[in-house]
Parts: sequence; structure tokens; C-alpha cells
Amino acid sequence: MIPIVAAVLVLGASVVSLQPATARPIGDASGAGVEVRLAVGGEFLSTDQLDPMELDPMEVAGLRAGVGGTATDEGAPPEGFADDGTMYKPVAVNTTVEDGKDLLRTHTVQAGDTLTGIASRYGVTMMTVWWANKLTSKDDLHVGQKLVIPPMNGLVITVKVGDTLASLAAKYKVDAADVLAVNELEDPNLIIGQTLVLPDAAGAPIPTPKPVARSSGGSGGAPRSGGGPSTYGGGAFSWPVAGGGNYISRGFIYGHYGLDIAADYGTRVAAAAAGQVIFAGWRNNGGGYQVWIALGSGLYSTYNHMSAVTVSSGESVAEGEQVGRVGSSGRSTGPHLHFEVWVGEIWNGGYRVNPLKYL
Repeated sequence: MIPIVAAVLVLGASVVSLQPATARPIGDASGAGVEVRLAVGGEFLSTDQLDPMELDPMEVAGLRAGVGGTATDEGAPPEGFADDGTMYKPVAVNTTVEDGKDLLRTHTVQAGDTLTGIASRYGVTMMTVWWANKLTSKDDLHVGQKLVIPPMNGLVITVKVGDTLASLAAKYKVDAADVLAVNELEDPNLIIGQTLVLPDAAGAPIPTPKPVARSSGGSGGAPRSGGGPSTYGGGAFSWPVAGGGNYISRGFIYGHYGLDIAADYGTRVAAAAAGQVIFAGWRNNGGGYQVWIALGSGLYSTYNHMSAVTVSSGESVAEGEQVGRVGSSGRSTGPHLHFEVWVGEIWNGGYRVNPLKYL
């Protein structure tokens, strides 16, 4: 009998446990109810737990008094309350960082563009464009490339760890007040990653490549006599610098017997006409690194102030073949090619004529 009675008791207990629990009314007017909880800083606090130092006393009192408030819509909690009575206190955080990014423009490189031309179009120096885009060579420029164009001459920098307005002003020799004004900053405290335009600041100069003078004698040596074509084939010369016809900085005048063709440092220099190289290297005549080419019929061309010489004395060159790169060697105040045309031997009885007669 004992096992039977035990089984009956267990069965009865199981039936009782499966019955649904008695529902308890929510918001029963006869009881104290559930106190409103306030969500602050990710934690739920009851109105009794509110720290008076965190909220205004009038606000705390209002929350306590508003526990029994009336919903605006039937069946819905009052505005700002969740279904379980939790009240949310939103905190808006401003994550916007003031900087100079909006001042920067963008230029898409087109065919024929040069750094000098792009800079002139936007009213800044070529070096400002060079620094802003962290270029290392004139050859870095290519069609379709996106270039950053600062609004004025100077540098564009990104704030790094340890940078302050005072330290940047001292490092780049600029006025801190000008930096604040240009970038429209209200807070002088800088933030890591912030972009700033530093007006009139200067970066590193364009690296000067080591000139290369190639010659059969190991140096420029003396000009070769003879050689070259016996007669000039005629026809117009090619411009020795691409687009050079638009960049003549100084023409053929008394005391200046050649054309100064402005171009970016390192720009390719090509033979204006076919012939034979009779000199390639450095000369102390003011022209620095230079190349002389015999064209035939007693006609010669010279290329001066170059940063590099890429042909050797005695070498035959075709029209348009590279002979060097634009530079500022010798007596020169800036990158350009000084191009001459001679009738008769160079510096040996010959004389110079206006190259525009042949171009």
C-alpha cells in the first residue's frame, strides 16, 4: 500500500505544477505599484535612488510626482516612458570635429596638365600643390589623378600625438591665431587626426637629383669636331619641351640669345631635330649641364641648365629623343630650359639666331 500511496501523491503534485500561475494585475490602484525607474548612463535607477547631484532637485521631484501620470493615448505609456514604467533620459553627444577639410578642393588631372599650370589655375604656388599631395617626382602626375588643392599657399597637416597649436606654430613658423582663423576653429585644443591648413608654412624642397653626365671620355670633355650629318634636312624643329610654345619665360633679345622655356623641374628635354651629340656634360659658361647637337649644314642646337644629361658625346639622336631633364644648373634662378640655335661652330666663330625661325 505504501508504494501505491506515494505514487498517487507524486501524480497529484505533478498535475498541480502544470497549472498556470495566477495572474497578478499590473498597476493595481489598491497597491503602491512599481516605482518609476530612470535610465541614466546605461543603469536603471528608481526615483528613490536618484543622486540629487546628478539631476536637478526640481526634476527629481517632478519625476516622483509624475508616477501616476496619465497616458496621452489610450493604453500607451506617457511620453518618455517605456511599457514597464522606465523613463529614458536621452543624452546627445556632439562628435563633430572642427578642422580644415571643407577648405580643400579637388582637381582631376587632365591630359597636358602640369603642376605649374594647375597651381596657377587655383592661385597657389606649385610647391603648395606638391606638399599637399606628398609628391616625390614630377612623374607622379597622371591623367585621372585626384589632387588636393589647398585654399592658399602653405601646408596641409594631420594632427598627431603630442601636437599642440603652440608646437605646430613654432615648428612651421606660423601665427597660431592665423591657424585658428583660417580653419574656423573655436577650440584651440587640437584633436588627433584633425586636418589643418597652415597658411604660408613651408615643407621640404624638391629633392635635387644627382646630375648624370654621360660621355665617351668619362666627362664632358672638349666638343667633338666634325661628325654629324653633312647637310640639314630642313623642316621645322620640334619643341624641346612638351608644350614649350606656351611657356616662354624670356625670348630672344639683345644680351639673351636664346629661348627660356619654363617647365617643372625634371621635365623631359628632347632633341629638337636629328643630329649627332658633339658635347654632353658640364661647362663653366653659365649653362651648367648642357648638350650640343650638330644638325648639318653648319647648324647646331644647344640645351642648357639641365638637371640631368641622358646622352653621350658622339651619339646620334633622332628628333624627339630624350637628351636630358629640365633643371636649374649653372647661372639660373629657377627651373627652365635655355635653348639656342647656332649658325657656325658653337663658341668658335659661329653666332646665335632666334630659335623661333625654326620652331
